[in-house]
Amino acid sequence: MSRVANAAVNIPGGVDVKLDGITMTVKGKGGQLTYKIHKDVSVDINGNVIQVKWNDAIKNAKAQAGTTRASINNMVTGVSEGFEKKLTLIGVGYRAQIKGNLLTLALGFSNPVQYQVPEGITVEATSQTELIVKGNDKQRVGQVASEIRAFRPPEPYKGKGVRYTDEYVARKEAKKK
Repeated sequence: MSRVANAAVNIPGGVDVKLDGITMTVKGKGGQLTYKIHKDVSVDINGNVIQVKWNDAIKNAKAQAGTTRASINNMVTGVSEGFEKKLTLIGVGYRAQIKGNLLTLALGFSNPVQYQVPEGITVEATSQTELIVKGNDKQRVGQVASEIRAFRPPEPYKGKGVRYTDEYVARKEAKKK
């Protein structure tokens, strides 16, 4: 059984947390995020510590409390430090280029792939084959990185495609005669 909900969330300096009924707002140098708290869960803010409590009489309340605690922790981390995902393009002629909020990917198709980067997310190209997706919302950073990877996922024979930098791609042996 998970004990995520039992752990307290520490609020670092420079982060402001406000609770308005069931809506929690977290502000920091990385921006502002809001979260609606589930009806079976309550949140207590004491100084620099956030504690999540739940009603044991309700069947799924502890699961909701763990989810709420993890989401609050991700919001606090996001506005104070931010999140990032690194992507690597592997393949001959695979390139990435960024102009404003438009990401252009050459992935071996007849035409380049155009991707409009959503508001609140920044994509940097450290080189032609390296991308870094940054933002304060962990879910949105992961979603954007997943959408970029989905244009050309790594294939198992040569390993070509867009992959996370730390991802392992299991390679298959080619067909033998």
